[in-house]
Amino acid sequence: MSANGWFQFAVYCVILVILVPPVGIYIARVLEGERTWLDPVLGPCERLIYKLSGVNAEKEMSWRQYAYALLGFSAVTLVFTYVLERLQQYLPFNPQHLGAVGSDLAWNTAASFTTNTNWQFYAGESTMSYLTQMMGLATHNFWSAASGIVVAIALIRGIKRTLCGTIGNFWVDMTRTLLYILGPISLVFALVLVWQGVPENFHAYTVAHPLEQPAQVQTIAQGPVASQEAIKNLGTNGGGFFNANSAHPYENPTPLSNFLEILSITCIGAGLTFSLGRMTGSPGHGWAVFAAMFVLFAAGFAVCYWAETQPHPLIHGAQQARTATAPGGNMEGKEVRFGITGSALFTTVTTDTSCGAVNSMFDSYTPLGGMIPLSNLMLGEVIFGGVGSGLYGMLVFVVLAVFIAGLMVGRTPEYLGKKIEAYDVKMAMLYTLIFTFITLAFTAIFVLIPQGLTAMANPGPHGFTEVLYSFVSGAANNGSAFAGLGTNWWYNVAMGWDMLIGRFLMMLPVLALAGNLAQKKSVPPSPGTFPVNTPLFTVLLIGVVVIVGALTYFPALSLGPILEHLLLHAGHSF
Repeated sequence: MSANGWFQFAVYCVILVILVPPVGIYIARVLEGERTWLDPVLGPCERLIYKLSGVNAEKEMSWRQYAYALLGFSAVTLVFTYVLERLQQYLPFNPQHLGAVGSDLAWNTAASFTTNTNWQFYAGESTMSYLTQMMGLATHNFWSAASGIVVAIALIRGIKRTLCGTIGNFWVDMTRTLLYILGPISLVFALVLVWQGVPENFHAYTVAHPLEQPAQVQTIAQGPVASQEAIKNLGTNGGGFFNANSAHPYENPTPLSNFLEILSITCIGAGLTFSLGRMTGSPGHGWAVFAAMFVLFAAGFAVCYWAETQPHPLIHGAQQARTATAPGGNMEGKEVRFGITGSALFTTVTTDTSCGAVNSMFDSYTPLGGMIPLSNLMLGEVIFGGVGSGLYGMLVFVVLAVFIAGLMVGRTPEYLGKKIEAYDVKMAMLYTLIFTFITLAFTAIFVLIPQGLTAMANPGPHGFTEVLYSFVSGAANNGSAFAGLGTNWWYNVAMGWDMLIGRFLMMLPVLALAGNLAQKKSVPPSPGTFPVNTPLFTVLLIGVVVIVGALTYFPALSLGPILEHLLLHAGHSF
């Protein structure tokens, strides 16, 4: 570890904290229907969309109607992307004449991008045409990110409203999120990335002859990269234009682009905590939730950064290796241009959210360094998290924290004026148990069946962690990978269902919780009410997140990275 590395982390944190209030205020104004500075330009477009689509912007929905609209929209867009992949060889904007995507891979990819996961069992530059990248994948980057944001806002409305049977209008929320938030920021960010050197064109791939070996041919992929890269990061999507994601120099060419991409990944997720405080009339509560996320984030970065700056255990005893690696630590799998600090920060950010990392494989991290991204995913990506999903996941833990605090003092738990009752706790626990069940069930199946074992590149604890990480990443709608796991028909199909269940089956308890809270009357705070806008609440919330994670996942986690760490120090390799 170095002073420069900690300085980079400090600068990032300061800028992130500065961005939280303006981003949160803007999101709240947009989704509460208040006037913004973009209204004169985008207001007519918004009204035209409602008119052409037949949407009554004044009519709100119950939580069930909201869920039906969300699921129906997602199903239609999933089918659209699947068909686009299967027919891409007959469609335009395919200068490389790439063939149709296989049925199982097309299913996996369509499910992946519909759910904001963007898991890639393919190399984008050699599998997807420009049209598929733009119409199928980049558009889903907008739709899936907006879906997460609107569900989080619906839950905030449920907390805010009293004696109300509705939580908003899904079509209005989606339209305003796309028009006023994701669209304009992505446009500006894409231009910044072009300025930094990210390609944005429709040219065929360039064929070059290296000077050292003129007889050989090198194919240099390019295309409409900047526009997809901007919404990929802003919407915490992952699934880059290239297989290496943000480790590819055409997706992330400079230290400035690297810093801006890391910042863009977390700015909306962090800003939504301020939207929570503003919309519920309790700014202190928004900051308390942000503080809980930030403490967990900083702790994860510190452990990952420390672990990756240590020499690899198996080469630590060799004098030459020690001399070469001790100053720089474990550089395997890191992006050399940005060093361990940039890679560790990108790692912590992208596994707290849902985005392709600057290091192309966590598989090459040290066991304890790789344990951090896995731990972040197992906690449900509540540390800032995917846009929207991080906040509503953390609010589920808030409900559990308030419930536990109420039990401690022997009274009915209250949360911002709402009584937390049996139904609310059931929905919160259902959300938690769905995630735990599907990931551990899929992992157990695939470490037992031959089709799962043959895809492992490594035996022992490391191979187990590769399988566990894949299904945890899919269910958490993250999309990062240990990269040592191969693919086959079984993994493609199972991962598709893993991602869909982890997204939509977990959204239903959140919307049900929102609908139930909205119907409750508000009660004034009493001397026994646990304050949710204090540092004490932040500590309680962190404790609940960690304890739930420990009870559900850490026994499985210990079978992989921790066991591998001990065996490596004993001289065993995998």
